[in-house]
Amino acid sequence: MYRENIVLLSVLAEREMGYWDVPEGTDCVDKTWTTTKVGAALGLVGSAYHIVAFQPKTALAGVQRATTATVTMATMGAIFGMATCLSAQARDAPDDPLNYFIGGCSSGIFIGARTHSPMTGTAACLGLGTVAFFTKVAKKEGWRVTGPPIL
Repeated sequence: MYRENIVLLSVLAEREMGYWDVPEGTDCVDKTWTTTKVGAALGLVGSAYHIVAFQPKTALAGVQRATTATVTMATMGAIFGMATCLSAQARDAPDDPLNYFIGGCSSGIFIGARTHSPMTGTAACLGLGTVAFFTKVAKKEGWRVTGPPIL
């Protein structure tokens, strides 16, 4: 069930929300809004699973937990979208995967600040930056993770 939700969210991000339709380094507000929506959706799904797995004592505690996770993920999406777009503009290299590393790393630094842990921020910066970098490389080179093989 969890895998199907993640696949659904990625399809929504790619097809209906139009992230890849806008050229890199242009229309930063639209790209940031799209990544914020995807982050909020991931936060909602993740918090729903967390609430089911670790049931809170009260309904208010459940709402607080869901709100915290959703706002955190939406903020990470906004930071990623804005940092990636501004990096593409500032570096004058719109299709460079390094822009995505910078965006992912910026989101990771936010997690470190949120948890008051420099070590968590460093690990999240490197991890999210690397995942974002390879996501851009995969998109540019046409890598496929799911679906039927290309013959």
